Amino acid sequence: MRILVVEDDTNLNRQLKEALTDAGYAVDVAFDGEEGHFLGDTEPYDAIVLDIGLPQMDGLSVLEEWRRAGKTTPVLLLTARDRWSDKVQGIDGGADDYVAKPFHMEEVLARIRALVRRAAGLASNEIVSGSVRLDSRSGKVTVDGQSVKLTSHELRLLSYLMHHKGKVISRTELTEHLYDQDFDRDSNTIEVFVGRLRKKLPDDCIQTVRGLGYQIAED
Repeated sequence: MRILVVEDDTNLNRQLKEALTDAGYAVDVAFDGEEGHFLGDTEPYDAIVLDIGLPQMDGLSVLEEWRRAGKTTPVLLLTARDRWSDKVQGIDGGADDYVAKPFHMEEVLARIRALVRRAAGLASNEIVSGSVRLDSRSGKVTVDGQSVKLTSHELRLLSYLMHHKGKVISRTELTEHLYDQDFDRDSNTIEVFVGRLRKKLPDDCIQTVRGLGYQIAED
């Protein structure tokens, strides 16, 4: 999953990126509203963490522009403002959730997991496909109850496919969602990671749809 963080406070921006990266996400960052608006408008993110009080273009204006353009990416608002009217304005403007500063990082991570889960139509942190179970909260994967060790990129790939069960995902889409903006992207590496995953998972777990991409079938 790929996340955008738009926060002008340098330290908080860094802390959010580190926490989200440690949680297994590919993370891009922006430090002002104009840059954040551009990235959110041109890159395919799975969720966005957006501060309200941004320079150059405030967060609510950024959000309104995205929604006006038809962008449906889940957005978590960060606000230091205590007025309930600001929170109402954010939700009415198209935000999916908000958290007030100061906050515990675990709360942000939990809210991001919930946004991604809801966007995929899932009700639980645990995603199941046959004998394969993925706990999106802990990143633990089991097959028939036995723990399976995955690298960070293998886990990202499996997580994205399982969050989109039943949908054929192209190599291009996987590349766009598994790597951050600064990563030297090569869609051929997706084949390598799929090959590694297939050695650790049941044979029929990840299916190839010739000419289109990969799929984890619905149960």
